[in-house]
Amino acid sequence: MAKWTVDQSHSAVGFEVKHMMVSKVKGQFDSYTAEVEAADLTDLTTASIAFKFDVSSINTRSEDRDNHLKSADFFEVENYPAIDFKSTSITKDGDDFKVTGDLTIKGVTKSVTFDVEFGGKGTNPWGVEVYGFEAEAKINREEFGLTWNAALETGGVLVGKDIKIKVELEVNPAA
Repeated sequence: MAKWTVDQSHSAVGFEVKHMMVSKVKGQFDSYTAEVEAADLTDLTTASIAFKFDVSSINTRSEDRDNHLKSADFFEVENYPAIDFKSTSITKDGDDFKVTGDLTIKGVTKSVTFDVEFGGKGTNPWGVEVYGFEAEAKINREEFGLTWNAALETGGVLVGKDIKIKVELEVNPAA
């Protein structure tokens, strides 16, 4: 098994959720760590993948909203500073992959499957081989204890239940 490095300048960990039943709020975690081990990145079935997202780095382009998300109403960052994911199984799905693992948010762990698309491989200008991936999963935030909401006068709620998690990765061999 070889260790691989995630190039954070060419990668992103983001999410989106319905806002007021009519639009989407998008955000990202600006700080995260990743551990990827695989014999061959063109065949993720050989891989072991782990992520840790620093919840205090949440960024939705609104400081007030970010502070609310960090509060006890949502992530309670003082007691639960990280979101963790560790793969438990990886299967091939045509040209793509299904990466299933344990996702822990606010002390609650659930099995989640990411649909992963292999973007390809190439060699950068410095002669280093790089690999690209896009992954997406959908979770119900309430299953992880993120239950705060507000009813709207016109009906519906302020924050949707379903969260799309989107991960874009560029990886290269660990030095």
